[in-house]
Amino acid sequence: MDLITLESILDNASFGVLLVTMLIYWTGAAFPNLPYLNTLGTTGMAVANLCMATLLGSRWLEAGYFPLSNLYESLFFLAWGVTTIHFIAEKMSRSRLVGVVTSPVAMGITAFAALSLPLEMQASAPLVPALKSNWLMMHVSVMMLSYSTLMVGSAIAIGFLIITRGQKVELKGSSVGTGSFRERVKHKTVNTPDTDNVFASTTGNTAVLDLPKTETATLSPERLTLADTLDNISYRVIGLGFPLLTIGIIAGGVWANEAWGSYWSWDPKETWAFITWLVFAAYLHARITRGWQGRKPAILAAVGFVVVWVCYLGVNLLGQGLHSYGWFF
Repeated sequence: MDLITLESILDNASFGVLLVTMLIYWTGAAFPNLPYLNTLGTTGMAVANLCMATLLGSRWLEAGYFPLSNLYESLFFLAWGVTTIHFIAEKMSRSRLVGVVTSPVAMGITAFAALSLPLEMQASAPLVPALKSNWLMMHVSVMMLSYSTLMVGSAIAIGFLIITRGQKVELKGSSVGTGSFRERVKHKTVNTPDTDNVFASTTGNTAVLDLPKTETATLSPERLTLADTLDNISYRVIGLGFPLLTIGIIAGGVWANEAWGSYWSWDPKETWAFITWLVFAAYLHARITRGWQGRKPAILAAVGFVVVWVCYLGVNLLGQGLHSYGWFF
């Protein structure tokens, strides 16, 4: 078996395993009392991660350079990064809901790479002169890892929005910043008949459900605890991805100066990378300085999820510039 055949088997296997894993996680969310589904889901993500790592290693041996030179390779590196960050987030949260939101992201990426890309975009090719640099690994790999991390953190924030849909939920937990929110939270119990229907805890994290007096709380304490966990994990994962994005942009500027004689040229890719940086900088500023928690920062993270995809894929396929893959135009 040659390396090209092995790569074809591995990319289809990655997609198939992730599809089954996604169904396992979704079934586990719908039927939480079924045993072993969480373990099966984690195992599926591990198998997919190993398949994609082997594929990338095979492509490295075949082409002789770090496999991040075309869209096919970068998509599988992105999916590998999503599954890797998934394990970190799942271990921190100890919730199967992490897999519910990350598995479809990874599965969709592999499906697009294996089933939708033209064959000429999947084949490895000799590097163009501008890419024959050690910066290929240093800049592109860090950028791709930052995209993976930010996607996972944003996807978890979207999961938080789904869990708390229709409710105005404010949370006060270990991820709160230095803002004034912590001073104005009221500590009351959901069983108090005469006040604001607020769920709180006198120890540990506090989740607050802000409803009019005429309404009743529809989120159980368990669901509020889960929402608090997802909010906290989303914040921590995005907090990991933002420095990676910053380092990647700086490294890209240094490489651009070497290759094209300018640190910054407002290429569409560079412009959207800067927009992505601003969105997540605003998210972290709101969390750390303003003390935001709950739905408002989660909505900002959801916007960031879209912006990351536009930066990574949209401008590459639709825009004209130095980073364009030129598929559509």
